[in-house]
Amino acid sequence: MMDILMYLFETYIHSDVELLVDQDELSDELLRAGFHQDDIYKALTWLEKLAALQDTENTPYMNNSAVTSIRVYTAQEMTRLDITCRGFLTYLEQIHVLSGDTREMVIDRVMELETSEFALDDLKWIILMVLFNAPGNESAYSQMEELLYGAEDGYIH
Repeated sequence: MMDILMYLFETYIHSDVELLVDQDELSDELLRAGFHQDDIYKALTWLEKLAALQDTENTPYMNNSAVTSIRVYTAQEMTRLDITCRGFLTYLEQIHVLSGDTREMVIDRVMELETSEFALDDLKWIILMVLFNAPGNESAYSQMEELLYGAEDGYIH
């Protein structure tokens, strides 16, 4: 499923291609690209739920928690998000790329993935998708892009 999400993000979101694509048309394109129907359905459902996270009436964790609050992870979350992933989330909060609300959106979307393997690179993609979808986070999205793509340019001498 991560492959489909990354493909969609790179093809439609990151490349500024027209975003209003018919779901059946999109499913057909993904089938032609070699993805399985069940995985396509799961990925599209995952994206619909991501869009629905903006509706704060239906997301009980969307609140104004204190800046000094600490996130305690459940055993299930710690199984999916290893220490490196959790540390990266904390780092992004400290540099104000993620807020408490966007962090919770990221964790929500990570926990909805049906995968046995999950790595830091996968988390970075999920963070980009969440920040892109959350209104008012354009600056945070740009910072995250810079963190990801700026680091690939190598060292400055």
